[in-house]
Amino acid sequence: MTTLTEADALDGLRDALGLLKDREQVAERLLASSAKHSFDPDKELDWEAPFEEGKWFWPPELVSLYDTPLWKRMSEEQRILLSQHEAAALASLGIWFEIILMQLLVRHIYDKSATSAHVRYALTEIEDECRHSKMFARLISQGGTPWYPVSRAHQHLGRLFKTISTTPGSFTATLLGEEVLDWMQRLTFPDERVQPLIRGVTRIHVVEEARHVRYAREELRRQMVTAPRWSQEFTRVTSGEFARVFSVAFINPEVYTNVGLDKKEAMAQVKESAHRREVMQTGAKRLTDFLDDIGVLRGVGRRLWKSSGLLA
Repeated sequence: MTTLTEADALDGLRDALGLLKDREQVAERLLASSAKHSFDPDKELDWEAPFEEGKWFWPPELVSLYDTPLWKRMSEEQRILLSQHEAAALASLGIWFEIILMQLLVRHIYDKSATSAHVRYALTEIEDECRHSKMFARLISQGGTPWYPVSRAHQHLGRLFKTISTTPGSFTATLLGEEVLDWMQRLTFPDERVQPLIRGVTRIHVVEEARHVRYAREELRRQMVTAPRWSQEFTRVTSGEFARVFSVAFINPEVYTNVGLDKKEAMAQVKESAHRREVMQTGAKRLTDFLDDIGVLRGVGRRLWKSSGLLA
């Protein structure tokens, strides 16, 4: 029997050679991992503990205004308050995105065998995303900050995307929404400067999202080999446009107003911030390297990704 170590080595070799893995084998391994490493946030996290004075709600280096002239004028208390509102805004964005993702997954499995491991894992992932959305909503309520919905225009674009998206387009968007936030959360949960509840939320999300990323990557690699040429081209363009939407939606301007800052000045300084640009590009690099490798970042799509600021 192949050991786990040998299986992982074979997966690494297939990745290096660009070979497709067996869809059912991937799903079976993800189902086994889900059985061992899934969490109930209502029971796992201490929701009754008060927030600790002087601790951040997001690592300061990941706060949008970090190292800008405006940041240097802000008090430490105001900086921490901004981190709290940005954490709430990102949780709100996460809920919006995960609701889209759940609908895309249901569409993906609609005409596939319900007894396959591939479909069973998709249903398992939907269960995960339901828990994550409830966890994020409870986190927002716990902090007493507003819910920060995306703009009305982005709400309508989300509806349109759910309607017209192809399978490879859906999985590309899934990875975009998951991998940048995942990179940030991997910096957050071990950071002792950050509130324990935030660290607990991000730890759960990182562990469970790792499976979601694996599932989406394997399926997208398969789709970019097997999908019709028109679908591949459509994916390149729509993924680039979705990257542009995502990069704008990543910051909700109302957070600045709610912490007593001038919204226009803050947005202008974020736009000019070399640090912020580096954060976003570094957060997206693992994804953009993968998309480049499988042929998504070509032509018009690549230009759109560059204009989003996520691709150097």
